[in-house]
Formats: sequence, structure tokens, C-alpha cells
Amino acid sequence: MSKHTRAAGGRLEAIWIKRMKRGPMDFVEQAVMQAGEGLVGNANQGGRRQVTILERENWAELMTEVNGTLPPSARRANLLISGLSLYRSAKRILRIGSCRIRILGETRPCERMEEAWPGLQAAMSRAWTGGAFGEVLDDGEILVGDPVCWEEE
Repeated sequence: MSKHTRAAGGRLEAIWIKRMKRGPMDFVEQAVMQAGEGLVGNANQGGRRQVTILERENWAELMTEVNGTLPPSARRANLLISGLSLYRSAKRILRIGSCRIRILGETRPCERMEEAWPGLQAAMSRAWTGGAFGEVLDDGEILVGDPVCWEEE
């Protein structure tokens, strides 16, 4: 199944909280989402880029392409999902458990990806390969293993 035609539902595979700008990404089993802010305890709060999301399948393809061995946390996204494509998802509403995120755009790769693995930034330059970012619409708790799906427009 291609990345553009994945099934309608997926799963939350991992949650990472960034304690400070450029700081480590701490894996957690559960997290609290705050509407209009993002993940409680995460360095990035408010604004348009409240939470970042990466597809597990895209990361696996990237690692194969660059002959890499980095874990998905190296992407520095907050959420890792599987079974659902983020491709061209701007303006769509993503539901994770009981919380919703409005996708506002594509997360473009920066020079940190090149520092992490040679060739990774260039490989991630294809549309939507680096994931997506959005704003949190609901207060609530999310847990690794929660279902992930698109809300109907």
C-alpha cells in the first residue's frame, strides 16, 4: 500500500516531550494536550506549531534510503503515528484518542537532520516526508496505542 493510500485509521506509536529548545526528546507513555497550547511540559507552546507529527512508515523509508539506523525520535517530532498518511493534510482534523489536532502544514527538514545523518535532510525534502504540524483543539490525555483517524469534514 503506498503512503498516499494508507488505511483510514492508524495508531499512536510514540510520544516525545522536548524539555527545552534544542533539548532532548523524552519518550512518555502518555501526555496531556492543552487546547491552543500543545503538549503540557513541551518547550514549544502556543503559536501555529503546537505539536509535530511523523509517520512511522515514512521514517522507515527514509532510513532505508539513506542507509540509516536512527530511531524516529531523531526527527524531533512530538508524535509518531502509523497506518495513516499525513500527505497533503493541511486544514484536516486529526483525532488521536479523544483529542483533535488541526493540521496547519508540513514540517520541513532543517540542518539538524543533516547533522543527525548525512543525506537525511535532502531525502526529507520530498513533500510531507518530514511530517506535519498543527494546533491542539481539545484538552485531554493521549496514550501510546490510542487510535488515530481523520475527522470527516
